[in-house]
Amino acid sequence: MSHVYAQSSSMPAQPELTNDPWSLLLAPRLEEHPLAPGMSAVTFGLGSEATGTYDADLSLKGSAELRRATSVVQADAIHYDVDQDVADAFGHVVLTRDGNQFIGPYAHLHVDSNEGMMTTPRYHFILSDGKGSGSRVELHDDQQETLYDGTYTTCQCVDDPAWYVRASRLDLDNAQNNGVAHNGVLFFLGVPIFASPWLSFPLDGTRRSGILPPTFSISSTNGYDVAVPVYFNLAPNYDLTLTPRLMSKRGVMLTTDFRYLTPSYSGTLSFAYLPNDALTNTNRYSISFQHQQTLGGGFSAYVNYQRVSDANVTTDLANSSSVVVGGQSLFQQEAGVAFNHGPWSVLTRVQYWQSFSDATPPYNREPELNVKYARYDVDGFDFGATWDATRFTIPVGNSTQGERLLFDPYVSYEFGQPGWYATPKLQWHFASYDLSSIGTGAPAGQPTTFSFNVPTLSFDSGMTFERSVNLFGVGLIQTLEPRLYYVYTPYRNQNYAPIFDTAPLDFGLAEVFTSNRFVGGDRVSDMNRITAGITTRFVDAANGNELARFVLAQEYYFRNTQVTMPGDSPPTVGPSNLIAGDSLNIGAVSVQQGIEYNQSSGEFTQATIGLGWKRAAGSVFNAAYLYARANATLDDETENQVLLSGQFPLTGRLSGVGQIDYDIVSHRVLAGLIGLKYLADCWSVSFAFQKYTNVSSTTTSTTGTRFLMQLQLNGLSHIDNGLQQQFRASIPGYSVAPSALPESRFSSYP
Repeated sequence: MSHVYAQSSSMPAQPELTNDPWSLLLAPRLEEHPLAPGMSAVTFGLGSEATGTYDADLSLKGSAELRRATSVVQADAIHYDVDQDVADAFGHVVLTRDGNQFIGPYAHLHVDSNEGMMTTPRYHFILSDGKGSGSRVELHDDQQETLYDGTYTTCQCVDDPAWYVRASRLDLDNAQNNGVAHNGVLFFLGVPIFASPWLSFPLDGTRRSGILPPTFSISSTNGYDVAVPVYFNLAPNYDLTLTPRLMSKRGVMLTTDFRYLTPSYSGTLSFAYLPNDALTNTNRYSISFQHQQTLGGGFSAYVNYQRVSDANVTTDLANSSSVVVGGQSLFQQEAGVAFNHGPWSVLTRVQYWQSFSDATPPYNREPELNVKYARYDVDGFDFGATWDATRFTIPVGNSTQGERLLFDPYVSYEFGQPGWYATPKLQWHFASYDLSSIGTGAPAGQPTTFSFNVPTLSFDSGMTFERSVNLFGVGLIQTLEPRLYYVYTPYRNQNYAPIFDTAPLDFGLAEVFTSNRFVGGDRVSDMNRITAGITTRFVDAANGNELARFVLAQEYYFRNTQVTMPGDSPPTVGPSNLIAGDSLNIGAVSVQQGIEYNQSSGEFTQATIGLGWKRAAGSVFNAAYLYARANATLDDETENQVLLSGQFPLTGRLSGVGQIDYDIVSHRVLAGLIGLKYLADCWSVSFAFQKYTNVSSTTTSTTGTRFLMQLQLNGLSHIDNGLQQQFRASIPGYSVAPSALPESRFSSYP
């Protein structure tokens, strides 16, 4: 039997004061003391007037309270039957259980079991911020309730919430953080927008099976576009989303997304199918499967499989709120097993490509075995080797195919002290070929078996000088970092080597300090070249932040380069183009620039200028200028573009976004976006109007426009169905307001 103690209303227990003015105050009434086995909780009664019979009944009037453990009943009057452990509360009843509150005119409660009922209740769940009202609530225990003719919302205004669920019966389970509405109707701004005989929703924003917020858009290619995702939370570690999608110009499409996660493997499987596209009169589909698995003992495996019905699926049928990035013409299909242990790493894989490009597709690898060994700082030496054996095939007639064996050992030694370093390095490239077929474009006299080997000697050196400077009243450390990099590779005839996986290396600040102008295993450029570079940095002496960096680099060739490949322009004797770059980070402003300058012609070959300004979260502006002179890599077309984007607050709740990509050469907008987002206390809505350009290697570029809309109801679903991804992709630095921290369960403790 529990014991009852009654007292008149007076000052409650006060926090314990401490001498430290900054220390937290201890509140004894919030301390939890778990009961020892065999003990029962004590019931306390308070009121302006208390009457009753010892261990039989207790009547409290005037600011009446009945407390036991974490449950508190407050009312104008309370009658407590000690024998039955039943309390009846009358007038302005407030029932608090673990911080959750129920308010009504009358309540009947079994105190120990927390079972009971309340008439015309209003309730508030502290941790989930859920609230609502009803005609009657049945309390099953301290975590479960059934509300009749009730409502549920997370909006602050209970009388007229922006959104709410109304149902004939609401089953609320705080232990499972789940709510179920029977014969439920979802209202938004007083308008019913969805109805269901059975509607499940989370009480804490976690994943729950159900219908996610729909996506709506209007585009010039698909017409009216509505997608309604249905989410199935099958288990804590895997889920399924089925998305029926209606496009007025094309038909009905179904997308399936399955995700799984275990301690040893994870992956995703996506499948989209559109039967009888009304515009193309074909069945269209896309398949994507990614899998990663840890096998133990240093072994792992992976699968990356993509396949589509046609080249334009990625543009025509992109998710209505996904990013339109232009046509994709290559789809990878690859699976492999890897091993990593100490200095060893091994990869064996098969790789295929589905190609819709007019150009020659990449070679398939069926299979490839790659073995690497690397050791670092062994008495100052770094050394290692790469061994690779691959069989290359290609589904194109009259093409060269065959097997290639590579062996690339290297050794280097670093001399140095703080402030300087010098690293000589010797590496060797061995390549052997066994061709099964020879294409029509092969050189005259092409043998089926041949090999070549190329040594490379390089010497990398650099120094770092520092000095203290004072600029604009700020103490800085300025560095001066000169660097020299010399490479010598003798000429070896490689004309018989087919181009299986090799391409010219991009020209930039990182590439001028490499030993080969090509990436891949079929070409090693002959070189007698030195690269000189210098970097100066300005570092805040107080916190170590880099405020500015300036870089200048240039190559000088001592002889003409002979090794080449299609699409390559071999350098000649003399200086290469001059490369310069800088970055500034001062307060909210950041600037990056990079240029490539041809001294012989006096022309800029490439130039990039970027400006970023981020005053605060939700306020950002970006500007960029891109220039590249026409060359074979760019299909002899000049790139000359201006890119502007930004996110800016308009009012306390309304913000805007904008983005434009303008091509100066063609005098047209390649891409543009303008959007608005309104953020209320319990819901948000986003709108966007987008112009996009699809570029396909098999067709001419096409442009389109679309209107996007997304509605989110906080507490009912926190899943972004695509529009926020669009904003993030279009506006670098885009951010959303952080979620408010949940209240403590003691926030409403009386």
